[in-house]
Amino acid sequence: MRRMELTNPGMALTDVILDIFRVNSLLLLQGDRLVAELGLTSARWQILGAIVYAPRPEPVAWLARDLGGNRQNVQRIVNDLHKEGLVAFQPNPHHRRAQLVVLTEKGRTAFDSAMQLWTPWANNLARGLTAKDIGTMASVVKALRKKLEDSSSIDEE
Repeated sequence: MRRMELTNPGMALTDVILDIFRVNSLLLLQGDRLVAELGLTSARWQILGAIVYAPRPEPVAWLARDLGGNRQNVQRIVNDLHKEGLVAFQPNPHHRRAQLVVLTEKGRTAFDSAMQLWTPWANNLARGLTAKDIGTMASVVKALRKKLEDSSSIDEE
């Protein structure tokens, strides 16, 4: 088997991806700490956010797609949120078995409380970074995500 060498952009991207992995781990850890007093975890908070920001109620499979997550993992967390009264299920007029997931009042309160904790934390984390640099980073991350989502655009030689 022929060993391929990384190009300069390939090496730079590898370094960035390793940093993204580290940042993701740190964000999850810090997020867990931030919302622990609310009885949430980063994963639960993410799902509540996906429900809040969805244009309409969605089934678990769509929430998982929106989050880039595994449907089974999202289902497990949604079931836990349901047991705790943070979400409810509604009939889906388009699919009998795939119920729609909606926030309860308790879920809305938990999410809003998490966002109240998030706001000063995010502002402090952004301190010293310019909006332009953050915008550039967001554009690059979105472009990478798009390429990964459309894996047919990646040349696998």
